[in-house]
Amino acid sequence: MLLKILRNALGLIIVFGNWLTKPKRVQRSTADQELAQNAVAGHSLYQLYACPFCVKTRRALHRLNVDVEIRDINRDPAHRTALEDGGGRVKVPCLRIQNGDQVQWMYESNDIIEYLEQRVA
Repeated sequence: MLLKILRNALGLIIVFGNWLTKPKRVQRSTADQELAQNAVAGHSLYQLYACPFCVKTRRALHRLNVDVEIRDINRDPAHRTALEDGGGRVKVPCLRIQNGDQVQWMYESNDIIEYLEQRVA
């Protein structure tokens, strides 16, 4: 119980720090921004609000200036179930990548950020 309280408190401190120090968004021409946004169409990020690795991943999304659907697994049990059924485990952050009929689940914040940087660069 005490560990859960500490973890939640630290998570909220990290979220507050993120709010104070938001990274600057990449500026693109309208055409380039549309290309970047299209590159991540069909992607969604499964996450927990106060998870440090999820905050890191959301910061990268903000910096890269692309919108990806955020699915919080604590706020919506259906998202948690989809993550477990589709990805095979309940671990966040997890990027769900849908290209046509193919779906890929990518775990690990560093892998997700590297993938996104390559897609929208």
